[in-house]
Amino acid sequence: MPEKIKVLHNNTCSKSRAILEFLDENGLEFEIVDILQNELTEQDLKEVLKMLKVSVHDIIRKNEPLFKENFAGKELSEDEWIKVLSENPELIQRPILIKDSEAVLARPIENARIFLK
Repeated sequence: MPEKIKVLHNNTCSKSRAILEFLDENGLEFEIVDILQNELTEQDLKEVLKMLKVSVHDIIRKNEPLFKENFAGKELSEDEWIKVLSENPELIQRPILIKDSEAVLARPIENARIFLK
């Protein structure tokens, strides 16, 4: 039996709320992991990046005021960025869907449709 879909979610994000609606409308079982309430550890983030098959730079929200004010232009290592995201989860691109040890950044929503087929 396939694993339930895990959604790394931020309720303040309209794209994140839209993916929950999409999953619900398609009758898919899912578990919500609110990344602001249940902060991801550095190890969690490393595992997610491995499943996404991307660099940490690909999941940083560079338009966030927090990023622009505190991190824009900084030359940090992959591990340093992972620590920053662990401590500042609002800087993580979302929503991220995880299923059967694979993951996808579900924005645009079309990414989720392809991933879940």
